[in-house]
Amino acid sequence: MSYRWVYPNTLKEKDLSLLQEQLNIPLEIAQLLTLRGITSFDQAKIFFRPEEEELHDPFLMEDMEAAACRLSTAIRNREKVVIYGDYDVDGTTAVSILYFFLKGFGLDVEYYIPDRFKEGYGINEDGIHFAIQKKADLIVSVDCGITAIDEAKYIKEQGMDLIICDHHTVGSSLPDAVAVLDPKRPDCNYPFDGLSGAGVGFKLVQGTVQKLGLPPTLPEAFLDLVAISIASDIVPIVDENRTLMRLGLKKINLDPRPGIKALLDLTNIQSGSITTSQIVFSIGPRINAAGRMGDATIAVQLLIAEDAITADRYARQLEEINIKRRSTDSETMDEAMEMLENQFDMSETSAMVLHHPDWHLGVIGIVASRLVDAHYRPAIMLSTVDGMIKGSARSIKGFNIYDALKECEDLLVQFGGHEFAAGLTMDIQHLDEFRNRINDIACAMLSENDFKPELEISAILDLKKVNTKFLKLLTQFEPFGPENRQPVFVSWDVSIQGVPTIVGNGHLKMRVKQNGSAVFEAIGFNMHDYEPLLRNCKQDKVDIAYMLEENNWNGRRTIQMRLKDIHVNAEGRGQKAEGF
Repeated sequence: MSYRWVYPNTLKEKDLSLLQEQLNIPLEIAQLLTLRGITSFDQAKIFFRPEEEELHDPFLMEDMEAAACRLSTAIRNREKVVIYGDYDVDGTTAVSILYFFLKGFGLDVEYYIPDRFKEGYGINEDGIHFAIQKKADLIVSVDCGITAIDEAKYIKEQGMDLIICDHHTVGSSLPDAVAVLDPKRPDCNYPFDGLSGAGVGFKLVQGTVQKLGLPPTLPEAFLDLVAISIASDIVPIVDENRTLMRLGLKKINLDPRPGIKALLDLTNIQSGSITTSQIVFSIGPRINAAGRMGDATIAVQLLIAEDAITADRYARQLEEINIKRRSTDSETMDEAMEMLENQFDMSETSAMVLHHPDWHLGVIGIVASRLVDAHYRPAIMLSTVDGMIKGSARSIKGFNIYDALKECEDLLVQFGGHEFAAGLTMDIQHLDEFRNRINDIACAMLSENDFKPELEISAILDLKKVNTKFLKLLTQFEPFGPENRQPVFVSWDVSIQGVPTIVGNGHLKMRVKQNGSAVFEAIGFNMHDYEPLLRNCKQDKVDIAYMLEENNWNGRRTIQMRLKDIHVNAEGRGQKAEGF
């Protein structure tokens, strides 16, 4: 897929030069800092060396005083506590944090994860009855609960207290609970509202530790679980999340708990150099697989395992579930692509709405994302469950899928989500009208140019400046993620050395240099379509967009380019922003 290269505005060269001089760094590194809003030496110091002291005071969060006091009371009185979570990575890691914390005081603790298909998301009657059965005094919900108005009332009627730890958007009113912790509350003055659900649970642990007068370092034991939640839940890796992520990665690399170590061993990942991307693509999907395919409690059992033998058993069970999940989503993707080819005219399709009664609810969100990647237009995947159509929607820049569903509200039983992802339920009789209406809305809002994805360029780079020192400076920008993306560089008029080849499963490999620079290896994953374009290109030089990374092969470390796009006719240069 070819991209439109978009060049951002940056500070004036004079201001960039001042930052460059203060930090003694290349101009391009100074530019990367300014793109992140860092314009001074002190800001750069905090960014490059985030420490635990940079974490915000938990009591800045609305209701933290009440929450920490209530949980402290439960600990002192050895009350019965039920932790109520969600079935994804964020929810299961959040449950594990609170479980470890409370178990450490010898409390009688239970946890409850709803079944994705039988119960759906959030606090429900079955979970409340579980707490009643266990004779709980207190329910602590994590990564859910902010919309549980009726459920909170029922919990109170049953004589139990409720603490809510959530990070989702707040509705028109708050549940009636002892405390509602959510940095997105309109009345909450907490300095950062991008925490994961596990992150909010971690802040509750911090606050409770303070109330109990315990060492403030005690919550550090849970930073690894927080880091996994941050990476997997795709929350912004800035501000407090960046600090939590960096500290959590350090713990995973130095001292992984048995459950995490078992997953690392299973996937042949060596601790010591684990990155955010390895969590996103290797660890997170395996933890998530249990909830996607049915019962997420096995994920919690893995994370709270206290010995290697137990952890290994649960890790292998998760791997079996993940293999099944991969097979299911691969089959679903093939069926969806075949459906698009046979039943849709893509020249007239602005939004893809696909339905099959037997598609698995646990994978259709993944497939919808892949359809967006393949065709770069909104995708809605629908299945039939108990006579109702249920589905997942994914979107592209410029098309708010939640707002689009809002315009179809009369056709839907329920829906929810945000700009780029949403879920929905409808009666089967409305399917055709829904498909047509969504496509009409997308057609009216999106132009032909919107169907060509953007690639945000961080800096134009002369390859003569690329060396091990430059790469080492780049690593200081880690961990990467939303709002702190790995920098994408562009180099113009690059010469291809030798003949590009295809390796592995459709990966483009070539060697490049520029203006007397060293020769660099470059690989473009799944970019085999570019090979004939380069082979037939009459131009001697091309423009490339890429990320720089270290390649460690058989103990030999080299600088490698990970290609993102190639322009053979310099078509991307015309969009160069003024002042870049």
